[in-house]
Amino acid sequence: MSSHGHLFVLEARRGLVRTCRVDGSGMRTLVSGYEGVTPDGLQVDIKNGHVYWTCMGKVWSENDGFIERCDLKDGGNITHIVKPGNTFTPKQLQLDHVNSKLYWCDREGLRVMRCNLDGTSVETLVQTGSTAADRLDERLHCVGIALDIKRGLVYWTQKGPPKGGQGTLFRTALKLPAGETPATRTDIEVLFSNLPEPIDLEIDEEKQILYWSDRGGGPAGNSFNSAPVGATSFSGKYDVLQTGFKEAIGIAVDLKRGKAFIADLGGVIHAMRLDGTHESTIYEAGSEITGIVFADIE
Repeated sequence: MSSHGHLFVLEARRGLVRTCRVDGSGMRTLVSGYEGVTPDGLQVDIKNGHVYWTCMGKVWSENDGFIERCDLKDGGNITHIVKPGNTFTPKQLQLDHVNSKLYWCDREGLRVMRCNLDGTSVETLVQTGSTAADRLDERLHCVGIALDIKRGLVYWTQKGPPKGGQGTLFRTALKLPAGETPATRTDIEVLFSNLPEPIDLEIDEEKQILYWSDRGGGPAGNSFNSAPVGATSFSGKYDVLQTGFKEAIGIAVDLKRGKAFIADLGGVIHAMRLDGTHESTIYEAGSEITGIVFADIE
């Protein structure tokens, strides 16, 4: 049976979970009613027939964020996976298909986190701070996340202040070192620092290429970027592949067809090749788009 590429997107202000074809046609709403709680990151579990998404909650300084799930086919059976009280402002979401885990960054919670697909066993892998004062330091805000399951690695961004040029991209092991805590672990590696304002991540595990969006200012901001991150290919340099977005947030990649998609707060979904060429607008929502994910669906 042949598969067809689809995009799943979040309209943050309108509180919608939506889906369309990869050319932007056939846009339809799966779930509505999330105005005021800022849906931000999402993932599709084709095997089990589910769509997951994060919501940042009503008050970002409080522990009231949550993660929910619905049926892939029609948006039915909405289920709380991670309830308020467990995460402050969950952002980008990733799915570990091998070990049946969800991973996300908790911005004001200053954490990289994970749980089982049913929401049990919520864990913190990285803790960048814990106090109210720490939460005001945007250099500590964890936002985007990507997984290299084969090599046991997690990548994440700490965006820094808006247009501040203080963003950082990190990497560490999925397994916490023995005798260490999420706040004290010593195996965290800084890949890039002083970035304009890095947001969401995706990775080509086979080729060891990391892709990310950046909503910052300057010539390297509001951009689509990539860097080789393999043990022998990492050079400490990255490429700005495309610029000119209106607050670039979400990123999705179709590695099989060599395509990338950027969603921005201007309400536009942009499509391009993985090298940033042949950029085009495929959908205009008229309202902020945050998360976006690609899925091949039969």
